[in-house]
Amino acid sequence: MRHVLALDQGTTGSTALVVAADGRVVARGYREITQHYPAPGWVEHDAEELVSATVSAARQALASCSIVPDAVGITNQRETLVVWERATGRPVHRAIVWQDRRTAERCLALADQAERVRARTGLVIDPYFTATKLEWLLGQDGLRERAARGELLAGTVDAWLVWRLTGGEVFATDPTNASRTMLFDIDQRVWSPELLALFGVPAGMLPEVRPSSGDFGRTALLIDGLTLPIRGVAGDQQAALFGQGCWRPGEAKNTYGTGAFLLMNAGAERPRAAHGILVTLACDDQGAPAYALEAGLFVAGAAIQWLRDGLGLLASAGESEAVARRIESTEGVYFVPALTGLGAPNWEPEARGTIVGLTRGTRAAHLVRAALEAMSYGTADLLDAMQAGIGSSFDVLRVDGGAAENDWLMQHQADVLGVPVERPDVVETTALGAAGLAGLAAGVWESGDAFRAARRMQRFEPGAGRTAAVAGRRGWARAVRATVAWARDDVHGGGAT
Repeated sequence: MRHVLALDQGTTGSTALVVAADGRVVARGYREITQHYPAPGWVEHDAEELVSATVSAARQALASCSIVPDAVGITNQRETLVVWERATGRPVHRAIVWQDRRTAERCLALADQAERVRARTGLVIDPYFTATKLEWLLGQDGLRERAARGELLAGTVDAWLVWRLTGGEVFATDPTNASRTMLFDIDQRVWSPELLALFGVPAGMLPEVRPSSGDFGRTALLIDGLTLPIRGVAGDQQAALFGQGCWRPGEAKNTYGTGAFLLMNAGAERPRAAHGILVTLACDDQGAPAYALEAGLFVAGAAIQWLRDGLGLLASAGESEAVARRIESTEGVYFVPALTGLGAPNWEPEARGTIVGLTRGTRAAHLVRAALEAMSYGTADLLDAMQAGIGSSFDVLRVDGGAAENDWLMQHQADVLGVPVERPDVVETTALGAAGLAGLAAGVWESGDAFRAARRMQRFEPGAGRTAAVAGRRGWARAVRATVAWARDDVHGGGAT
């Protein structure tokens, strides 16, 4: 039996899976990473810790099964920026995380460039993406001059990991990650000279773009005395799309993690996208570039973490399902978890978390259930906007991510959408997608269909909760409007005097 090691460097931790050719996960490793919040709306990671946690998780998984994998696949939190010294490999700053909002004002000032940026990249101008993070960082402590002299390298987390794992031999990313930087032309498949000039980024500090399923060098850091080939790289959401087997136009998945991300494969031709929906690059069944539509909620599972850690309403995130089942409804309470701004379809970076409908009868359970319902309602909003852009509908939604293990949430999602929800037996499809891409390049699987053949699904059908869910969406829409109005009133200097 052949095996692939999948490394998933995520926002809250690094996971490693050893995946057998028959689809079984035979070993796991995990290491949590530290979150740094140096200012309101700023989020950072220690770039060295991203490497050490990933290597540690991999060694834990490999030690538990005594297997030498045929290949390594990497998937990563997207848009997060790392800048390091070419000569020493030392990061010049903490990694600036995708959630970080420090460049919100700069993004507002770039409003007149929106159409030009969207035409090249498929993206909206938002702090979420890498370009303004890099522009901001190059403005600190003489770094722009150092970059111009060729002393610095910059990349998303995948490029940083590949560079470190290969001992600096390979400096490369893949199209799925490059397409999230707001610097990459998704039609020409090159770093855009026009956008590099706009953001003041020297082309020489950016990585080579290689196929998602292909050669990314070899690493000697995971098993003492052995080198392993790295054969697959993809951003986490595109990896999850691949791991779910969504390779044909119209097939879609939603990942419920720290945020929630809905992707639909759009095929070889660039699709038209409705307002608030992104066009990005994903993979076909061979790992070659394909277009995809994407929309995301910045905060999903992170809202449950906040209720646990910030307010102390839960002992563990897993407790949320039992809490939600204790009550029949939220009794009119809605929680819009815009803790780091609103993404699609509103794209309001100044929005902040909002709870409406509180009464003296409101209890902790109402807030917990409202946080779970926000994931369902927010996903439905994304789905509506995406369908409007392509003129077709979903027959089924495939789901994954940690919060997808919550049966109550999955049933509520099916009730809200009015279509079945399918959950795979292994919800870690982000890592499985990385394994699939690497395994195809290494010959572990002969085809995408061979990789997908071992997957099993649990199905949630719309049920008795459908009527209440539809009514709940009307209240949710009011809550979102209130959240957006509050943010925009502040931006434009309105309000009472």
